[in-house]
Amino acid sequence: MARKIGRAPGATEKAKDFKGTLKKFLKVISEYKILIILAFIFAVGSTIFAIVSPKILGNATTEIYNGIIAKINGTGGIDFGAIKTILICLAILYIVSALFNYIQNLIMTHVSQRASYKLRCQISHKLNKLPMSYYDKQNTGDIMSVITNDIDTLQMNLNQSATQLVTSIVTLIGIFVMMCTINVTLAIITALVLPFASLIVMFIVKKSQKHFYNQQNYLGSVDGEVEEMISGHTVIKAFNAEEKSMQNFDRDNEKLCEAGFKAQFLSGLMHPIMNFVSNLNYTIIAILGAIFAISGKITIGNIQSFIQYSRNFTNPIAQLAQISSLIQSMIAASERVFNFLNLDEYVDDGTKTCEKVKGNIEFKHVKFGYDANKIIIKDFNASVKSGQKIAIVGPTGAGKTTMVKLLMRFYELNGGEILLDGINIKDYKRKEYESVFAMVLQDTWLFNGTILDNLRYGNLNASDKEVIDAAKTASADFFIRTLPDGYNSIINEETNNISGGQKQLLTIARAILANPKVLILDEATSNVDTRTEELIQKAMDKVMEGRTSFIIAHRLSTIKNADLILVMNEGDIVEVGRHEELLSKNGFYAKIYNSQFEKVS
Repeated sequence: MARKIGRAPGATEKAKDFKGTLKKFLKVISEYKILIILAFIFAVGSTIFAIVSPKILGNATTEIYNGIIAKINGTGGIDFGAIKTILICLAILYIVSALFNYIQNLIMTHVSQRASYKLRCQISHKLNKLPMSYYDKQNTGDIMSVITNDIDTLQMNLNQSATQLVTSIVTLIGIFVMMCTINVTLAIITALVLPFASLIVMFIVKKSQKHFYNQQNYLGSVDGEVEEMISGHTVIKAFNAEEKSMQNFDRDNEKLCEAGFKAQFLSGLMHPIMNFVSNLNYTIIAILGAIFAISGKITIGNIQSFIQYSRNFTNPIAQLAQISSLIQSMIAASERVFNFLNLDEYVDDGTKTCEKVKGNIEFKHVKFGYDANKIIIKDFNASVKSGQKIAIVGPTGAGKTTMVKLLMRFYELNGGEILLDGINIKDYKRKEYESVFAMVLQDTWLFNGTILDNLRYGNLNASDKEVIDAAKTASADFFIRTLPDGYNSIINEETNNISGGQKQLLTIARAILANPKVLILDEATSNVDTRTEELIQKAMDKVMEGRTSFIIAHRLSTIKNADLILVMNEGDIVEVGRHEELLSKNGFYAKIYNSQFEKVS
């Protein structure tokens, strides 16, 4: 019952074309290369200052130790002036390191935000350029996942991984160099822990990664269950399916709990294991350091500095393992984003303008199938004059709505042509061609906002007076004014604070405001009661005056006054004529019409 709502955020996947995607990603952020270089410089500076600090702190320890020994021997005391100078220098290093770190974080946050903003803009533009066939085949959750999860993953991981990669490498090299300046032998002994620690980290990451991926997937399933339980609570109650719904939720929740435990347990092992390795190394260094200090090969302060360096030596290794996972996830997310941006857009080679379009339409030997191997419109021919009211009727699956979609260029033909005022619709500029039409669908679409804004969607430049006039023409003005805030009343997110009939009247008013040359009404009255249907019918009659209109209807009583009725069956026109003519033929239309008024004996 649970549906997957796209990819789960944070799920680590591998890119199919890592190098190719990395090149595309670098091209996107190349616009900010100066800022990125600055961020790297500040990151390196911050790291170097942080690395140097322990050795300077060790000098202070040595100074104190030497002062105490000198006082015991009676040859002097602690040089507080020297210690003060060292501590001031140390404080300056810490402050500068923190400042540099703040600046590089600020720069990388800006870069990651601007890069994600740029990609979101490209995706938004792309959504309006994709053919309708893409949306028919693609899962909505996957599209949403690209816009939200993948962009967010890209943004967060870029911000975290880019400078961390630099600082971890610099820290690893820098610490080793500083240890070598203190004692080469101890530095080499400490470095021997590197391959051992790396193997441990790689093993834990490899084992835990699949459980993190499963955790995020099961989280998606649990989210889907919760969404269904909330959005479909009425249906669940009506069919007494609460127990079944809870069983599905408990099943996925149990899997989520199990995957989450394994993921967190394995990843949680890294810190104590690395601590064990670090402590083991610390013990060895402490013993050897003491031996070297007794023999005079190293100072007490240097032992302190070296131990501090050795304890920090394993941290960059764990960070690099985490960063590699972040980069892998970032490139995988980038690949999905780029694959989406590389999808084929609809072709717009049109040059003709629609300024003087009258609305004469002709279908000539139209052939079409959603699948090229399965043609559903075989040889459709029809001629419609400007201002005519054309009804398209037929059984479910006859191809009625498909013909309208082809007329609006939602899909391209497999054969034949459609002419508008004698010109092939492919020759018109697509944007101008789309403005010729307005559509009122069976399923109304309104958005969360005021009624005024919803109506103005049909013509964004319309004045308040024009909006109100359109509502009056659609017989919607009366019910709007009965609402508490009138035209400023808010339609909620679910659009359930107004009735179905009221929604339909608003969509008709919106179509009126668009002032189209061609109006399409697709089952506009199928979901309303008889009284509301009469209101909508009157509104539609006003809208259709002087416009070429196509009416798709199952209720044949609503299209009796159509200028021409096209009767479709299995993708072809089987009958053409007016209502009375078709009834007198006693053919396919008459059979459909009479079946709606048969009396049950």
